[in-house]
Amino acid sequence: MTRLEEKTRYLFIDVGAGTMDVLYFESSSHTHYKAVVKSPVPCVSEEAERLTGNLLITGSEMGGGALSQVLSQRGRSSEVLMTASAAMTIGHSLDRVSSLGIRIVTDEMAEDLASAGTFSTLHLTDLPMERLEQIVRGFGVPFDFDIVAVCAQDHGMPPEGISHLDYRHNLFKERLDENPFPERLLFEGADVPATFNRLRAIAQSAAQLPTREVYVMDSGFAAILGASMDMNATVRRNILVLDIATSHTVGAALVGEELAGFFEYHTRDISLGKLELLLRSLADGALDHQQILSEGGHGAYTRKGFGFENVEAIIATGPRRRLLETSDLPITFGAPLGDNMMTGNVGMLEAVRRRKGLPSMTYL
Repeated sequence: MTRLEEKTRYLFIDVGAGTMDVLYFESSSHTHYKAVVKSPVPCVSEEAERLTGNLLITGSEMGGGALSQVLSQRGRSSEVLMTASAAMTIGHSLDRVSSLGIRIVTDEMAEDLASAGTFSTLHLTDLPMERLEQIVRGFGVPFDFDIVAVCAQDHGMPPEGISHLDYRHNLFKERLDENPFPERLLFEGADVPATFNRLRAIAQSAAQLPTREVYVMDSGFAAILGASMDMNATVRRNILVLDIATSHTVGAALVGEELAGFFEYHTRDISLGKLELLLRSLADGALDHQQILSEGGHGAYTRKGFGFENVEAIIATGPRRRLLETSDLPITFGAPLGDNMMTGNVGMLEAVRRRKGLPSMTYL
């Protein structure tokens, strides 16, 4: 078993809607180098807008965001072809993708068309390999690792008739009822459940990197765990953590290392007043999943409450945490490993540490 005292080289990548946060970490010395760069999601959308003529898209499911809108508009004026694996980025129903004016083609047909050179081509991936190598080599370290871990959001592929929000909630509830710790949502690369198609695609891409082991994790739970590693949190027991990211906001209550509950919202749909109410209800164990959905949220999970009056710390992270700047609540702006933007990566590092049973560490 790898021990923390040995020189283990980690690469962590947090793929968000706005940024891709990269952390290189050496365990024996705690040497680390980091970068916050533009996410592949807007990069791919902008590339699709720049390309002229008919468009051929290959690759795998990645974060969609603005890409769906770009391709829908493009389909009205040009021919847009996608392989089935790439089309999962737009929607898990290929009939729905086709309804946007996008034609689904086989991998073999896509290969032939690409060779003919009559289409502009675009490859979809959450892990742009050449760009990642440039970033890491820019750190002045070898592009060679013992462990690579990547986090991103994945709603899963729900059966017909079940909303993706209810499906995501039920997937998490099943796992957390059994083992109520955020690291439960860390998966070894070869063991990602089939329903998490985006995370499986990421794991397959990460396996092409020079590494011995690959892990993937839901970004919300990576952020929850990472925020709880802030030094203002680890010395307390009953805590609330809040990660306000570009696209999604997640809040969680923890009792020690145990998850007591959490909620999710689109960041664009949330206000300071709403956040303060959610945090109080979260601590009181009073959040209801269906009620949160009815209010426009993504859902909630409640195991227990400890009472808002017993909260010992509220840690806020995320690129849009300035939303809390005027809050009357006793907010601490967290910085695990000295950097707010490394929250998800610290969460993955801690999840791997716990999974392997390695000695505990501090994230100053």
